[in-house]
Amino acid sequence: MSTSFSKIAVLAVLSSAVALTTGCATKRATSEVVVAPLGIPSGQAGYNGAVIVDNSSAVVTGAENLQAVVYFAFDSSEITSQAANVLNQHASLLSSNPNAGVVIAGHTDERGSREYNIALGERRAQAARNYLAAQGVAVNNVRVISYGEERPAATGTTEEAYAQNRRAELSY
Repeated sequence: MSTSFSKIAVLAVLSSAVALTTGCATKRATSEVVVAPLGIPSGQAGYNGAVIVDNSSAVVTGAENLQAVVYFAFDSSEITSQAANVLNQHASLLSSNPNAGVVIAGHTDERGSREYNIALGERRAQAARNYLAAQGVAVNNVRVISYGEERPAATGTTEEAYAQNRRAELSY
């Protein structure tokens, strides 16, 4: 019995020594989350679709008459009936202009980690893209990007401000 105990004790000490000397992988000081494509110049005050999407003036003019923002519930990427109404108008514009492109930028409020919010913004933009695709819009003409909490539409920590920031914006 004592030899079993000695072997177990020796194994425990060796295991602890290995764990202490090898440790965990070191965490990098910077995040590897990509917030925006490289095509957007740094220092640009607000995103406009002209950097990524090149549409005819007729498409841009047609888009100016449409609501360009859809909103989401807290921690959700589900398309609401209000969002569907807005996206249906964009689907109509894009279907009647098969060469037109659109960028959908996903946004979140400030609650949650930066990484989580980038992922949630991506899910929101993808949900809008998938909705447009279900309406017959060519997926190749729709680009998505996530800004997470980085570009709030409203400042403050009220529910009203948070609601304005939980959105996806369509740009032509």
